[in-house]
Amino acid sequence: MTETEGQISPKPPLAADETATLLGFLERQRATLAWKCGALDAEGLRAKLAPSSMTLGGLLKHMAHVEDDIFSSWLLGREAGPPWNMVDWEADPDWAWHSAAEESPEQLVTHWQSAAARSRAIVADALADGGLEQLGRFTNSRGESPTLRYILLTLIEEYARHVGHADLIRESVDGLTGESPPG
Repeated sequence: MTETEGQISPKPPLAADETATLLGFLERQRATLAWKCGALDAEGLRAKLAPSSMTLGGLLKHMAHVEDDIFSSWLLGREAGPPWNMVDWEADPDWAWHSAAEESPEQLVTHWQSAAARSRAIVADALADGGLEQLGRFTNSRGESPTLRYILLTLIEEYARHVGHADLIRESVDGLTGESPPG
C-alpha cells in the first residue's frame, strides 16, 4: 500500500447544514484510517500491541465489514454480500479481524475502499430519497428503526474508536504519529 503524496485530510465544514457536517466528519475519519494504514507492507499491517491481537490489516477488514453491514442491514434491510455472507459469524465472530493476515495489503485496502464507495453511493441515494430523517428497514426487538442520521453517527463513532487504536499500532510499527495526513 502506498501513501498518496500530498494527501490532505478532509476537514469537516465549519458552517454547513447537518448533512454536510455529518458526512464531513465521516470522511475525515475514513481519511485518517487510510493514512494510519498507508505505506505499510504486510508485516506492518500484521503488527500487534500486546496483549491485543488487533492489527491495522484487521482494522481495515473489520471496517469494510462494518461499512457493508451497517448500510445493507440497518438502512436497506438486506444481507451484506460477499465475502461477509459466506462467513459463519456465530462460529467465528472475529473472522474479519484474524482472516486479514491471509490477505495482501492491496487486497485489504481494496476491500475497504470498495465498501466505503458502496456506502457513499447508498447514502447519496438515501439522502436524495428521504434525507436524514429517513428510517432504515432494520427493526430492533422494541419495534424501532434507526434514522439515517443515527446510522451515520454510529459509523462515525465506530471509525473514531478504531482510529484511536490505529494511532497506537501505527506508532509502534514505524513511529508515525499525528491526527491526520499532512496538508
